[in-house]
Amino acid sequence: MTSRSILFLGGTGIISSAASALAAERGYDVTLLNRGTNALRQPAEGVEVLIGDAHDPDSLDRALGDRTFDAVAQFLAFTPDQVAPDIARFEGRTGQYVFISSASAYQKPPARLPITESTPLRNPFWQYSRDKIACEDLLVAAYRERGFPVTIVRPSHTYDRTTIPLVGDWTAVDRMLRGLPVVVQGDGSSLWALTHTRDFAKAFVGLLDNPLALGEAFHITHDAVVTWDQVAHWLADAAGVEADIVHVASDTIAAASDDLGPGLVGDKAHSVIFDNSKVKTLVPDFVATIPFAEGAREMVEWHLANPEHAKVDPVLDALFDDLIAKSR
Repeated sequence: MTSRSILFLGGTGIISSAASALAAERGYDVTLLNRGTNALRQPAEGVEVLIGDAHDPDSLDRALGDRTFDAVAQFLAFTPDQVAPDIARFEGRTGQYVFISSASAYQKPPARLPITESTPLRNPFWQYSRDKIACEDLLVAAYRERGFPVTIVRPSHTYDRTTIPLVGDWTAVDRMLRGLPVVVQGDGSSLWALTHTRDFAKAFVGLLDNPLALGEAFHITHDAVVTWDQVAHWLADAAGVEADIVHVASDTIAAASDDLGPGLVGDKAHSVIFDNSKVKTLVPDFVATIPFAEGAREMVEWHLANPEHAKVDPVLDALFDDLIAKSR
């Protein structure tokens, strides 16, 4: 039996690296196309790597030639003008085009919980989310009009050991190590879903080359929800310190930082609970099993072992001092 061929546009990012590795482990013929510049995550053994720029049509066409694939997974498209060429390029050359959207595209604030795939897509606070919605609209129209074989996947907050979910990333953990207070948005009690990339990969690979997934959208998240205060305390525990938490309203943080604002007001400020029933109907063995307490230990151990990546942002550090001083 011939192995099924999967092209990952990307393949070495936070989400795609674990998915491409698991696909190869399960016997798929996996090809990655990227610029080959990600030093943090290397392709899995036995995976083919094509060097090209997914946002440069000539570079992409040179790398791919006239090859066809059973499935194409697009991790690097964020706007409709990046998706439109894919429709023209891969129509007739793949049996499935998997677009990585975002669960931040769901209605904010949500009118009801849990969130399902039929929850409306509307986020007036974050351009990133609105662009993902526009990409989905383009792909769904191509499916309805011509049968373009799209599957849409909406990850929520998916992490690996290199990322810290708190506001400020490693700067927040470093502050705890220095005995300084950390900022947590809101009152710290809003609910959030944190999904380890290895858990995400289990469901994602189960959707690849799956004819029942065509024309459908799925989110993939952990069933467990945590509060932001719990996140801070688990990271502090992993670092061997106590968390001194100062709560600051998301709108206040947004007013003080153009960089932090959209992701907070447009996503993290709102409680989310996801119903994963739909993806489990197609991938019945999918269970997210890695608790965030374990993920927090991975994060802290990796950063301490790789000090060149444990960088403190002095601008954010000063911003936190200012926000905390005004809140106490």
